[in-house]
Amino acid sequence: MTPVELLLNRQKNKQLLALALPMILSNITVPLLGLVDTAVVGHLSNAYYLGGVAVGSTIITLILWMLGFLRMATTGLVAQSFGAGDTQTQYKLLLQAGSLALILGVTAVVLQLPILNGALSLTDASAEVERYCREYFSIRIWSTPFALLNLVLLGWLLGRQQPRAAMWQLIVANLANIGLDVLFVLGLGWGVKGAALASVFADMAGFLVAFTMVYKELNKIGNFKFLALCKELNISSYHKLLTLNADIFIRSLCLQLSFAFMTFQGAGLGDKTVAANAVLLNLLLLISYALDGIAYYAEAEVGRAYGQKNRKLMQESVTLAWLWSGISAVLFTLLFAFGGESIIRLLTSIEDVRLVASEFLFWVVLLPLLSFGSYLFDGVYIGAAKGKVMRNSMIISTFGIFFPVWFLLQDNGNHALWAAMSAFMLARSLTLTLHYRYRLSKVI
Repeated sequence: MTPVELLLNRQKNKQLLALALPMILSNITVPLLGLVDTAVVGHLSNAYYLGGVAVGSTIITLILWMLGFLRMATTGLVAQSFGAGDTQTQYKLLLQAGSLALILGVTAVVLQLPILNGALSLTDASAEVERYCREYFSIRIWSTPFALLNLVLLGWLLGRQQPRAAMWQLIVANLANIGLDVLFVLGLGWGVKGAALASVFADMAGFLVAFTMVYKELNKIGNFKFLALCKELNISSYHKLLTLNADIFIRSLCLQLSFAFMTFQGAGLGDKTVAANAVLLNLLLLISYALDGIAYYAEAEVGRAYGQKNRKLMQESVTLAWLWSGISAVLFTLLFAFGGESIIRLLTSIEDVRLVASEFLFWVVLLPLLSFGSYLFDGVYIGAAKGKVMRNSMIISTFGIFFPVWFLLQDNGNHALWAAMSAFMLARSLTLTLHYRYRLSKVI
């Protein structure tokens, strides 16, 4: 089918909406959670509260996103097994990824002080920002095992094309966090500690929901023998999962290095700048989580196409997802161009932070158009289980684009950081798009 025919094809669009819409709706609650965190803490009396939460949550996000391969690899491999009708492999992947998540989560809790001290050594944050960062991090880190298990359970459900189950996991967890944020911070006056505790309890709530959903799915499929499957787990059985995880880990490390550098470098430019960047980065997260909903459709369909060895299905699914991602990017650009100032006013009442955020808002207006390809093709390559391509694209974009652009423009202060981020997102889009066009679209 031509692109126009795909856009007008009712059946294809219905299938995309069935897979993508639940994830778009649930994903939007994730940045809304960040927006509520920012809005609640942003209305406290000083910018350093917001700065401390921004730096502390960045460190937590760095850990979770670096380990985001748990969700991505699980989705890709389960989607291929689902397409091939191999339920036993799906069961093994659930246990393998779940045990790996638990080990990594406990390790992060045990090593929390070295992680925090190492991260803070990379920033020139003020004493006040560092103080509240430590307060936030020391509480929030305890939710890491639950957060990582949530990634695995979410990835498994998505791989089996169960977006509604995954939707409820994210919605319940994020709405719990929003409600507890308001209660603990504004209602009980617990400040930064309250924001951290809200996130901990929300991750626990998300785990209970996800575990229940997966348990029901296992009972529905049948023939799940836990002890027998555990006996088959050994180092060699983890090989495929670990190989894909290693490539996605390097990719995620580069991605988070870029975002963390932006936050830490912004902290060195002053409390108002790091607080303003925190506000604007939440708008970038709004873009990413909404576009990721369409990318989840690409993950599931490309994985299914690989399992079935169906090239036509892959090509049509990617084309349709690209078209809708582009349309969504245009809508986000219009939203930020005409409503960005109003959104900033909602997020913080600190006038100095508002002024700084408004100065750099035009970068966020451009980012949807520059970055939508990166979100889409991440989904494509996760579904294809081509971790090396994602890894190589991210290495080029980080060390060949992001840091050189910032280095050349660093005399321009915060504008250099946003220029580097924009160039980084565009490079990710172009490298993955070109590889798909000339390589991946011709395989199977």
